[in-house]
Amino acid sequence: MSLSHFSAVLLFSLFTSVVFGITQRSEPKAMIRFGAYCFAMFVGGVIVASWLMYFIKH
Repeated sequence: MSLSHFSAVLLFSLFTSVVFGITQRSEPKAMIRFGAYCFAMFVGGVIVASWLMYFIKH
């Protein structure tokens, strides 16, 4: 199985966000919200960074 770069980023973001949510918050609802927030920030940051690299190259 071969992952694309974006698939690898999504997988990394998912696992990292789960760990951050569990370790940084004490209540289950807060864990889920913080994990979702971290996931969105990871993916959003990657998309913004990829567009910046695209415009720098072109």
